[in-house]
Amino acid sequence: MAEAMAAFHLETDRLILRDWQERDWEPCFALTNTPAVMRWLGGVLDAEGMRRQRERLEAYNAEHGHTFWVLLRKDDGGHLSGELIGFCGLKKANQQGAPIGDFEIGWRLREDAWGRGYAREAAQAALALAFERFSAPHVIALTVEGNEPSWGLMCRLGMKRRRDLDFASDEFDPETGRIIVYSIDRDEWRAIG
Repeated sequence: MAEAMAAFHLETDRLILRDWQERDWEPCFALTNTPAVMRWLGGVLDAEGMRRQRERLEAYNAEHGHTFWVLLRKDDGGHLSGELIGFCGLKKANQQGAPIGDFEIGWRLREDAWGRGYAREAAQAALALAFERFSAPHVIALTVEGNEPSWGLMCRLGMKRRRDLDFASDEFDPETGRIIVYSIDRDEWRAIG
């Protein structure tokens, strides 16, 4: 009989990253499937798009033992105290044109959580997991040129632009038709630490 995998739960100073629960899906989509949040992510998802996204996130965890985990603000009496603010985590790159199979970090936060350092705090925890728990040799992140807040965070995380890995795709930015790639390897990550 196969042994059940322990539920994932990780705490940072202000956040909790954990496995998805049934009660998380509806508020997550309500809070993050908005025109502002989805501007550089292909636009607001319809019901079928939300269903497919949920299936993908659940499949990543089942297949690889990691996914983009639900992201909660700790209950500390502060702004968004105890609330779901989005997701952040790791998957294996699987988009056509991307470095397939590489560890990929990603995040999506509700608009009223922007600019407070939550994405950086969660991403730093996810990078530590990638290198320490999952023995990733390197981690990539994907975005589009217009999404300056996203690639700006990639830079603040110590990731470097990898123009040699950029690829054609109009899925997120039909104007440029390009996905841009950032990367960090284990030694670069350790040097930042």
